[in-house]
Amino acid sequence: MFKFVSILVIALVCFGFIFINKNIPIPSNVVIDKILVTKSSHKMEVFSNNKLIKTYKIAFGRGGNDAKQFEGDKKTPEGIYTINSKNKDSGYHNNLGISYPNKFDIERCKKLNKPTGGDIKIHGLKNGFGFIGGLHRLFDWTLGCIAITNDEIDELSAHTPIGTIIEIKY
Repeated sequence: MFKFVSILVIALVCFGFIFINKNIPIPSNVVIDKILVTKSSHKMEVFSNNKLIKTYKIAFGRGGNDAKQFEGDKKTPEGIYTINSKNKDSGYHNNLGISYPNKFDIERCKKLNKPTGGDIKIHGLKNGFGFIGGLHRLFDWTLGCIAITNDEIDELSAHTPIGTIIEIKY
């Protein structure tokens, strides 16, 4: 019985971390000028004037940790890009467009004789599924995009202008 209770307590504590809201809002006057995504640690750090402002836990492409090679591989690209669009009316709650493919991605795909694909975004949850909240981070589920919660993408979008640099690395 003690072993069962111990395991139950540990499980509840672990799941509790998912639901605990440690969300300190980004101050209204802060403009994000760089985003750094580190796939190996499932985190996205946002900066303003070289100062770390906030870190988000993320989910990304279900195709594995390798860099995106071509359209349809369900992997998240790696490289340096920019935020090139904003869309609050997509199939996923709000999004920031990433300028994938860059010239290196295009050259690689030419050599492989494969299409590059595109439409890589930072986005919230699929419309109607916002209730899932932070649980979505339990596994990688996107087709190559970077996913955060709906509240987080709303906050990030409000502070991130078009043209912001985003670096995605392993």
